[in-house]
Amino acid sequence: MYTPSPSLFRGNNLIKLMTIVCDVCVSNVLFLFLRTLFERAGHDCMIHLGDTKMIVILTLCYLIASMKVGMVLYKRKVLLYEVLVQVLKTVSLFGLIFGMVVAFGAIMKVRTLFFMVFLTAFLVAALLVRITLRLLVIYFRRRGRNLQHVVLVGSSRSIRELYHELTDDGGNGYHVAGYFDDLPNDKLSASTLYLGTPEEVNEYLSQHPEVTNLFCGLHSSDSERIIHILDYCENHLVHFYSVPNLHNYLHNRMYLSSVGDVPVLSLHNTALERADNAFLKRLFDIVFSLLFLCTLFPVIFFVVAIITKLTMPGPIFFRQKRNGLNDKEFYCIKFRSMKVNKEADTLQATKNDPRKTRWGEIMRKTNIDELPQFINVLMGDMSVVGPRPHMLKHTEEYSKLIDKYMVRHFVKPGITGWSQVTGFRGETKELKDMEGRIRGDIWYIEHWSFLLDLYIIFKTLTNALGGDQQAY
Repeated sequence: MYTPSPSLFRGNNLIKLMTIVCDVCVSNVLFLFLRTLFERAGHDCMIHLGDTKMIVILTLCYLIASMKVGMVLYKRKVLLYEVLVQVLKTVSLFGLIFGMVVAFGAIMKVRTLFFMVFLTAFLVAALLVRITLRLLVIYFRRRGRNLQHVVLVGSSRSIRELYHELTDDGGNGYHVAGYFDDLPNDKLSASTLYLGTPEEVNEYLSQHPEVTNLFCGLHSSDSERIIHILDYCENHLVHFYSVPNLHNYLHNRMYLSSVGDVPVLSLHNTALERADNAFLKRLFDIVFSLLFLCTLFPVIFFVVAIITKLTMPGPIFFRQKRNGLNDKEFYCIKFRSMKVNKEADTLQATKNDPRKTRWGEIMRKTNIDELPQFINVLMGDMSVVGPRPHMLKHTEEYSKLIDKYMVRHFVKPGITGWSQVTGFRGETKELKDMEGRIRGDIWYIEHWSFLLDLYIIFKTLTNALGGDQQAY
């Protein structure tokens, strides 16, 4: 029995070790540097331990946090967003553990200001270190180091698309040796070597021990050939991956899950279907909306009510039926920004809409008109962050024109959303504008995380303070 060369695994472990060592060094150097800086400025940090003990405590706290969160730098395909999320998780958990040691260990006291400055500096430094290391990993992989050697079996459309996913970016670190099929397929890249028929796979693998990954895209009717290859891979430490060809009836990304012991493929990976994520999001919605409604909202309501009554006759609030979770209808509450009109439920606001007043335009530019929707959030009809709810007429029309439009109703609508902070807010003059908004909504549903919600809220606030040019 052949055992693959451990060089690849050593390379991945080396990347992990380098990340840990760099982070430990950065945290310790920063802590000692900032302590010296604070003390020279006349601020007592209240740390009465020797440097050696301090370094040991910091290192242990970081190692615990790092082991819990894990690493992503060594993986083949990593987005900058994923690196940022991992650093935020690691530093946050590190700060929590270190804070608990300080608070309950009774071994020292640390000033809050110093502690917050240290964590912020460590967050920025750790992010820069991770990005630098990731760039180095990409650099070495593009020069043939830390590669995973792969063969493909079959040449279906799925296999051809997989080939491009593996090879288009050399930084992913894959080397595709070639493919096996009954006949050569000219639809595959000319640079892809035809290695023979599926019956020749096992012999090839025995002669090329550097190949540690096999992706099989044969049809299910070839079960005997597949099992023959699979058995060889299992007995010779070659990773076997089955690549189903679903393009005859599906054209989008699929997600693997299971019902009991039965594997199933789903069209969307909705993180909010998990009970813990849904609970976290709902808890945040309740706390955030309650804090706002009990503090700032009464003052804002008082000012808006006076100016609205002075500038345009009619009610202060505007209620409109919109589509929410699972297409359930609800009344969306807003501050009224237009004159009372019969087209409010059918005609979308435009840039120079004559129905708007000067005060209404100011409210829309600064998002003030959306603030009563925190009442909807508290009632459970909406979330702070999510796809923006559309009026019933728009849902009826666009669901017939835009493919996958209704997917956005798998989650609660939000006061703000990913599409709104990435350029798809306001009037949809052309169908492509709404299509862009829907793509953003679906991306949000499939990539949801609590940190992403916080980022969207931050972007919304900065856009509001700067005056959103697309808000009309």
